[in-house]
Amino acid sequence: MSETDTKKHRRGGRERRDPNAKITGPAYITRNIPTYDILGEENLQKIEASADRLMAEVGIDIRDDDACLALFKKAGAKVDGIRVRFEPGHLREILKTAPKEFTQHARNPAHSVQIGGKSVVFAPAYGSPFVMDLDRGRRYGTLEDFQNFVKLAYANPWLHHSGGTVCEPTDIPVNKRHLDMVYAHMRYSDKAYMGSITSEERAEDSIEMSRRLFGADFVDKNCVILGNVNVNSPLLWDGTMTTAARAYARANQAAVIVPFILGGAMGPVTNAGAIAQAHAETMVGCAITQLERPGAPVIYGNFMSSMSLRSGSPTFGTPEPALGSLVIGQLARRLELPLRCAGSFTTSKLPDGQAMQESVTSMLSAIHCGANFILHSAGFLDGLLSMSYEKFMMDADFCGALHTYLGGITVDDNTLAFDAYKEVNPAGHFLGCSHTMANYTTAFYDSSISDDTPFETWTENGKTDSAMRANKRWKAALADYQAPDMDPAVDESIRDFVDRKKASMKDQWY
Repeated sequence: MSETDTKKHRRGGRERRDPNAKITGPAYITRNIPTYDILGEENLQKIEASADRLMAEVGIDIRDDDACLALFKKAGAKVDGIRVRFEPGHLREILKTAPKEFTQHARNPAHSVQIGGKSVVFAPAYGSPFVMDLDRGRRYGTLEDFQNFVKLAYANPWLHHSGGTVCEPTDIPVNKRHLDMVYAHMRYSDKAYMGSITSEERAEDSIEMSRRLFGADFVDKNCVILGNVNVNSPLLWDGTMTTAARAYARANQAAVIVPFILGGAMGPVTNAGAIAQAHAETMVGCAITQLERPGAPVIYGNFMSSMSLRSGSPTFGTPEPALGSLVIGQLARRLELPLRCAGSFTTSKLPDGQAMQESVTSMLSAIHCGANFILHSAGFLDGLLSMSYEKFMMDADFCGALHTYLGGITVDDNTLAFDAYKEVNPAGHFLGCSHTMANYTTAFYDSSISDDTPFETWTENGKTDSAMRANKRWKAALADYQAPDMDPAVDESIRDFVDRKKASMKDQWY
């Protein structure tokens, strides 16, 4: 991509003035604004020391097989049954083999993403059992819904990644749905994607399907799939997750290591304590991948949330976790690991003002903390219980604005616009001057959802709100969707694997 094209993409591109023009975006964003360091060195050291003390004095339970515990024992950790303890600094030493950044290859090389460093990758929300839209309301997700969201993510220029479990296809048996989900990512998109983590076997199925898509030799040498692996906070790594993480690492694929700490439930209500706990749990998970295969790509992840202490309900998009994300960003940079953090979080049940207020609070924390891979960038609603079609389009539009925001300010002869002052007299205006005409198509981000018409025009057009406009946008996007080309022989090979795998087991619905 040329420098001119990069600036054009970064500013958002005004091609949308022509409704028939196709808007394109970059494969990923290269950050051109600094990260925000909220804590000084002394306080960062206190949090690191607290995490070290937690691992040395309390430790963490790892409910995996003897082979996994043997890896820690061989590395010098203290293993007592399933309880594992580490001396201060030990985990940081283990993590030195992890790459600072890596490429996740897409089947279309133009959509491969760089993860780490100054790169920023937006991916859809993940894991909702329900879906929602203005027409049919809230309902259980289906495979058709899953495929629709994959298509929407593929078609949207501001989302760089296809994501993973964008919603649960509850009409497919639990033990087989991972096959349909991974295939949907492969067939209906050519962007990078995530695989299953709900068992070691399902992780290995995801990897095997990727080998058929990319070739076994290529997969062994390159990252083509991510697995989002969650800690069972507090201080427990369950075998379901560790075996999945090890499967990805063995295949040289990237595990995204993520504790989910709901303050006051799975961790302390105080930010500093929750951050220290999350840091310790994440380092252990990342260490598992490096002990399984030194040098395997891994992403340091974090998912912090507050809760209503009156009702016990989770809350999302609140200021405390946003502040926590800023600290997590500093800690990840000190470990020199790629970071996954925050996203468009909200507990709102509708794509309304609360939804966007909470989402922007959380999403900006991910932007300023230096997150490289931002899961939950679009569609998150109802405390992650529902994937919303309208919220998906509204969030994706905000992601477009963030392309411009992360691009920063270009300072050169053109942007300083001195020649324009020679043309425009004092008390004049710049609307028709040569500089404006030369730059108007790329000067400002042009939202596809917002309405900036006069009140009278808005009234004549039906008084639509953002959600109503987003409803029309997702329907139009699906109507215009065209699947990317796929080699028929490769497609047949993957479908054959899926069919044979499904035929080998009975349906399980729970």
